[in-house]
Amino acid sequence: MQIQPLWLRITHWLNAFAVLIMVTSGWQIYNASPIFRSIVFPSAITLGGWLGGALQWHFAAMWLLVANFIVYVAMNVFTGRLRRRMFPLSIRSIVTDAFAALRGKLGHDDLTHYNAVQKFAYLAVIVDIVIVILSGLAVWKSVQFPLLRTLMGGYDEARVVHFFGMSFLVAFFVVHVVMVALVPRSLVMMIRGR
Repeated sequence: MQIQPLWLRITHWLNAFAVLIMVTSGWQIYNASPIFRSIVFPSAITLGGWLGGALQWHFAAMWLLVANFIVYVAMNVFTGRLRRRMFPLSIRSIVTDAFAALRGKLGHDDLTHYNAVQKFAYLAVIVDIVIVILSGLAVWKSVQFPLLRTLMGGYDEARVVHFFGMSFLVAFFVVHVVMVALVPRSLVMMIRGR
């Protein structure tokens, strides 16, 4: 029985690839003009080699991320998968499952159903990617999108929003990889679909 459809697996891996390129090139861009002077990313984990190269990588991956993300969200909505897999969801269920996870009591026997923490995390990362895209537009095309820049609190604040949005994505990615390591069947399912 197919659990993860082909369109989901393709968009999942393309999103992961685009985010990896955007984050590592974004770190190189950030290093050229840091927001927080105490935070500098080692060149070994950045992409682009210099500001111009990093910008090229960042803008190339940006188009992939935006196009693929639109397809990912649209397919989730139009196939009904978003409603079926992510809802219902309540604060109580999130707290209950979070405490169960912290005690090592959260079961992973049935990978066809997401627990409340997974549902919340996946919905949060969808919202976060929207925020990252919008704040990125406010930074990249600040003059062309003055309303967006204003909604972010200004150019400098849009950079801060973009930085924290990226930080949330990286944290999600790390936790996601750790969880996959703990439940390796989920990786097989995201490759094979079942």
